[in-house]
Amino acid sequence: MTSRIVVIPTRRAHSNHAEVSRSIGVDIIAGRYAEGVRLPGDAELTAMFGVSRPVLRESVKTLVAKGLLTTKARVGTVVRGRAAWNMFDADVLAWHLDAGIDRRFLNDLAEIRLAVEPRAAALAARRRSEEDIAELQRSMDRMRQETSESVDFAEADLALHLAVARASGNPFMRSIGHVIEAALRTAFMLSAPAGSEDREITLLWHQKIVDSIAEGDADAAAESMAFVIHNGMRRHKSAAAETAPAAPAASGEQS
Repeated sequence: MTSRIVVIPTRRAHSNHAEVSRSIGVDIIAGRYAEGVRLPGDAELTAMFGVSRPVLRESVKTLVAKGLLTTKARVGTVVRGRAAWNMFDADVLAWHLDAGIDRRFLNDLAEIRLAVEPRAAALAARRRSEEDIAELQRSMDRMRQETSESVDFAEADLALHLAVARASGNPFMRSIGHVIEAALRTAFMLSAPAGSEDREITLLWHQKIVDSIAEGDADAAAESMAFVIHNGMRRHKSAAAETAPAAPAASGEQS
């Protein structure tokens, strides 16, 4: 599925080479430069962006380092396949938000979350401190106070998940949470509960995460976290269905 669900503009770069990197990176992620396609030559790109050749070369080096491009002698600069992109790079994630995230991005994000967050919750149940429990409950209280569709609700949701990662005591899990923070924030905004019943379910299962960690029940903490992620995936599908274009009428049908 390639239709974009939402575009979240990010802050613009502060230097010429960073802005050129961002512009080309967004074009690659959005599919305007397809995988395996050779980019225009240096002369065309420098004229397009109004920059010098050294600035362009620095930008290309940046994109090569992030896995989006490769340079080959007598071939030129070629777009690499999506599997080579460094999805844990903060810029690459930000450029996805600029390009407009789609169902594939959200599904991939949910899959890595399912691989990490339930385990983080289980570890948190074994290792949490009183301070961790207090921080988790503060995030939970913030979620209850905010309206579901607000940015503050998404921020409170994000704070709770990051607090779980910290409480796990595993530095890799903490790092993953912070690296994908912008993507998580967007995912939580898209999966905000739509009605009162959905909101109560969302709050109930987030509270179960907090309570299970506080009680030291690793299995229940992991199961509650997995439910929350799956429930968010369900709402993402609903959001995608609402934004998908209507199917064209069959031949002979009246409009």
